[in-house]
Amino acid sequence: MGLARLSSIEDGNATSIEYASWLVEHPCALEKFEEMMKIAKGKKIVIFLDYDGTLSDIVPNPEEAFMTDKMRMVLGEVANRFPTAIISGRKRERVQDFVQLKNVYYAGSHGLDIEAPLDSTNSNEKDNKVVFYQPAIEFLPEKQKILNLLGERTNGIKGVNIEDNKFCISVHYRHVHTKDFGTVENIISGVLKEHPNFRVSTGIKVFEIGPNIVWNKGHALEYFLENLGFGNSDDVFPIYIGDDRTDEDAFKVLLKRGQGFPIVVTAAPKDTNALYSLREPKEVMEFLLGLVA
Repeated sequence: MGLARLSSIEDGNATSIEYASWLVEHPCALEKFEEMMKIAKGKKIVIFLDYDGTLSDIVPNPEEAFMTDKMRMVLGEVANRFPTAIISGRKRERVQDFVQLKNVYYAGSHGLDIEAPLDSTNSNEKDNKVVFYQPAIEFLPEKQKILNLLGERTNGIKGVNIEDNKFCISVHYRHVHTKDFGTVENIISGVLKEHPNFRVSTGIKVFEIGPNIVWNKGHALEYFLENLGFGNSDDVFPIYIGDDRTDEDAFKVLLKRGQGFPIVVTAAPKDTNALYSLREPKEVMEFLLGLVA
């Protein structure tokens, strides 16, 4: 175990001991970097990333989840070297505003709003030909009705932050008083009973509401690979880095394909399909920097 990681768990508390044990099954990608690159040698690497909690820190106000200038610089260098896509739960245009890089592909709404290459077998550079794929476009009118209902019914609850992510809705409750949490849950449950075409999942201090269709970040990953010309390739090596429960669907796809590395970002033990781990966005940046060093 590397010195940097060891120093962070030597305080001896139960959480740190549990995390050290968890690391045996999900080792630090920084410490295993050379070993990982030997496995990937000669393969065509493709990079996939979540945004919040992966490229930027989780912050109290979602509108202030800015990535650092250094992270942007490193990500831009990575995207110049390898095809790179960000798959986020946020509105695609909002992630593009945060990232401000034109050599990166973007998918928003947990993969329901995709900007992908039109038809490319060139794995080194991105041209201007893109296609927009939106498998849930028919649900937009109903999503807007749900958005309006949630706004009306949570209007009197202090701390609720409802984010319109185009095809999905995020109901943030980080600042909601504990006594009001059950009310928020009941409101969401009631609204979805009226709109059974939608479902809810949970994230970090957030409820995620989206169309009840068979499509997730794993499908988005496969769509990107297909459009990049790697759908049936034995030489492709996808690396997916993410911190959210929704990223697990992409991790599962990589395991099923038997290709690439699923890497989870977490500072605490958690159930995951990832093979490797990183603690925080700073470590994600170090890992990305290693790819272009």
